[in-house]
Amino acid sequence: MEYEIGDIVRTKKEHPCGSKLWEITRVGVDFKLRCVGCGHLITLERQKALKMITKKVSKEDKEYLKWKEKEGNI
Repeated sequence: MEYEIGDIVRTKKEHPCGSKLWEITRVGVDFKLRCVGCGHLITLERQKALKMITKKVSKEDKEYLKWKEKEGNI
């Protein structure tokens, strides 16, 4: 699957803040991900990132909208 900067992805394990959603901020040899829940940034090797990502979430997805509503951005 192809990933681009700005895509929202869901991971197998949740972040300590409770979010499983991450925004991709860099794609290449390494992936840079920003937690949608708390804004924490992580950098992972491409293979490790691809292994932990379960699916790409659309901006209209209920799970994504729930997080945006919780943040007060809707």
